[in-house]
Parts: sequence; C-alpha cells; structure tokens
Amino acid sequence: MEKIQTIEALAETVAALKRAGKRVVHCHGCFDLLHIGHLRHFQQARALGDALIVTLTPDRFVDKGANRPAFPEALRAEALSALACVDYVAINAWPTAVETLHLLQPAYYVKGVEFRDAGEDYTGKMGVEAEVARSLGVELRFTGDIVFSSTTLINRHLSSFSEDVRNYLQLFRGRFSLDAVLGVLDRMRDLKVLVIGDAIIDDYHYVTAIGKSSKDPILALKHISSDQFAGGTVAIANQVACFAGEVELLTVLGTQESHEPFLRGCLARNLTPRFFMHPGVPTLVKRRFLESYALTKLFEVYVEGDAPLPHPVETDMRAWLAGNLSRFDLVIVADYGHGAITAPLVADLVASRAYLAVNTQANAGNRGYHTISRYERADYVCLAEPEVRLERRCISGEIHPLVFEVADSLHCRKISVTRGKHGSIVGDASGESVDVPAFVFNAVDRVGAGDAYLSATAPAAFLDAPNEVIGLIGNALGSMAVEIIGNQRAVDALALKKHITSILK
Repeated sequence: MEKIQTIEALAETVAALKRAGKRVVHCHGCFDLLHIGHLRHFQQARALGDALIVTLTPDRFVDKGANRPAFPEALRAEALSALACVDYVAINAWPTAVETLHLLQPAYYVKGVEFRDAGEDYTGKMGVEAEVARSLGVELRFTGDIVFSSTTLINRHLSSFSEDVRNYLQLFRGRFSLDAVLGVLDRMRDLKVLVIGDAIIDDYHYVTAIGKSSKDPILALKHISSDQFAGGTVAIANQVACFAGEVELLTVLGTQESHEPFLRGCLARNLTPRFFMHPGVPTLVKRRFLESYALTKLFEVYVEGDAPLPHPVETDMRAWLAGNLSRFDLVIVADYGHGAITAPLVADLVASRAYLAVNTQANAGNRGYHTISRYERADYVCLAEPEVRLERRCISGEIHPLVFEVADSLHCRKISVTRGKHGSIVGDASGESVDVPAFVFNAVDRVGAGDAYLSATAPAAFLDAPNEVIGLIGNALGSMAVEIIGNQRAVDALALKKHITSILK
C-alpha cells in the first residue's frame, strides 16, 4: 500500500487498521523543514501505538509569513514518507486538524511539547483541536525532546532577505523579544480611536492594450474587469479596527453618487461611521486603469467636486468634535487635502487635548498646496519621504535632518517617515532615530501601503512603544499591504502577528 495517500484514502486505511485492533497515532503540522526535532517527535509518537499517520497543512493554508512554505506540499509529503517510523502520510484538506480528527478519530493525537501551554498559542488553533480531541475520545499527548523551529532554521539559513536585512533582524532580536513586539499589538485592543479625513472610492479598471487607434495617435485598450474598494480614511479605519477595540470614523460624502451603501457594506464590525453630507458633489472616486497582466497603472482619473465644504456642514462637524473628542484615546487625522478637513477643523483639533496622529498626503489633486505645516502641533506625525521634502522645500540631500526639522516645527513626540523599498525612519523628541528596513517580498500594489503603516504605528506611538518596535510593526504591515490589490481587505491582527513571528524567529 502506498505511504502517501489522499485524505479520503487515509480515512479508509485508518478504519481498516482500527477494525484490525490497531492503535492509530496521529500527528499533524506544516513540517516545512524536516529536522531532528521532528524525527524524535515522530519516533516518540509511533511508540504510543501500532501505526503512525501524519497529515500535512496544505500550501494554501500555511500562514507562517512570506515565501512560506519553503518546500511545497508534495515534497514535504515525500520527505515524511521516507521516514521508517511514519506509516502513512496525507496532505490535509483543511486549515487545521479539526475536521481531520472528526474524519480519522485516531486513538492518540500527538503534538510537540511547545504546544502544551495553551497560553503560548496566540492563534487559538491548539485549544480548538484539543477540545475536539476530548469530545471524540481521542487521547491528547505531547512529546518532549529537543525543540527546534522550522521558521527559525529557515530564517537563519534559507532566508529570502538580503544580508543587510538579516543582519538587522539579528540585532533586533538581541534588543527586543518577540513577546515584547506582539505585546504592543495586544495592548491596542483596549484603545478607543477616532479616524477623521477624506473618504475615497478606489475604482480599479483592468485593461489590455489592443493597439493604436486608427484615427488618432492614442493607445486603444480593451476592458477586462473592474473592482471597487473603500479607500482613504475608510480603509484606514478598517485597518485600525483590526487592532483597536472601538473605532469611529468621521468623514464627508457627496450627495451626488454618495456610494454610502457600498461604503457601509465595507465597514468592520467594530467600526462606527459618522458620515456628513456635502450637497451637490460626488464622493471622491479615484479611477485607476491598470494593465491586467502585470497590474501596471496606466493612468488615473479623479471624479470629484470643486465646491468647498458648506459652512453649515462644517459647523455640524465642529460641534460633533467638540462634544466627542474627549471619548477617544487616540485621534488619527488622515488629511488627503480633498476638503473634508477645513482650516477651522484643523484649528479645533490642534487646540484640543486629544492625542493627535497626523498624516498629510501629497497627491495629484493637491501637489504643492498641501503640507504638514497646516497643523501647528501633533503628537505623532507619519509622512512619506517626498512629503517631508516638499514641506522643507529640499528635493535632495540627507533626509534625517529634514525629519527632525519637521518634528521640531510640530512639537511632536514621535515621527515616522516611510521610504518605500528603503523602509522607514522613526524618531522622537529626544533627537534619537532609527532606520528600519523594508520586509517586502512581492509588491503587487503600493496603493494603501502608507495608510496601513499609519494604521499600525499611530496606536503603537500612542502606547509609547520603542521607536524600533514602531518601525518594525509598521514595515511588517506595509509589506503585507503591498501584496494586496488596492484596499481589497484589511490585514487582521492575527495575520500580522504571524508575519512578525515569521520575521523574528
């Protein structure tokens, strides 16, 4: 009989073994890089019964970070089948062993000693599997011997990061523990956050070139498909809602083509919107045309109104802020310069006692007219390098002095500057700064990466996390965001924790 079987065939094999009076032992995991710890684990498990079956997490459900698994499921199964102590191997059909335990119902379910402490399992998977095993009468056992981590071994010896990034991470591990970094994310759950700024509809149209127009010197394109995403402050608020316990969004929609039902359908469960309506204009749409194969952006069209925010609407927004700002621990101001945040609103925010995390964005609609200096103070400032250079009117030269010039002008406690493939700079009022490298493997779409960075680093800055921890959390989330088309979805806290764990192990 073949050692490598489908999960369905394995169920029949296990049933036959049990009818023959055999005690079946079951191990489950990723087993990405087979090592001596795995071998001893399997040997101890096999000693408990008459047959050892091993099920593998399939590639599509491996969630240990970028470029994982290092070895595809077929090779992992082949390696396991070569072990004399393993009787049968199957690639699982589900993300966890829960359904597999129901299907196979072995005598023993065996995990490594590192899974014994349920408090250490932040994914919660082991607790669920243990409860299912107990309900089925399957005895849960833990082996105890040398504990290695495939992730650690891969990071040390098979890492896809450059040598500079690997060296940086080695130094980071010496300064901060993984628990210290993940603890910052855990503390965010208690925060009440207000996000204020412009709502944007990201409208993506995927096209392919079919040639030059026969009558005009223009490129003709064929429409393939389209997507719409909730962008701007809606995307930021959704991302913050993955970390914070309570989030409210204060933004402006147009009455013409408001897209309100669509936006409401995109909101996270713990996100409360406060929509103010701007009469006579549409909600801002940024329509991007992309080549469908490589996702290269070809051009962009803004659908927006030019009328300023009417005084009555502005008055209502100011009144709401006056009555509600004190309810929030943190206020994130994402000012895209499209009119949702007027000068009087800025003055109210600056004059308040609220902890302000501010980003002002330079874009095609406001370039040269909209910089961070419209704010007289902020507790945390998050800008892209071009926005810092625009503010200081310095197109080239060393960036670090400019960062602190901006920080001093706003009297901010902390400042972050994102630099694309060069990572980010995080500094504070003491004049100390740190450069944190980027952790990007596969950049699909850079839209929303800076917003994602702001979404994670603003709460971290409020919690007074160390500069280097702020930068690592922000860059880790940014590296995940660029692998997602537009603002198709937010990155949940658990996925970010797993990604950071995969980087730091």
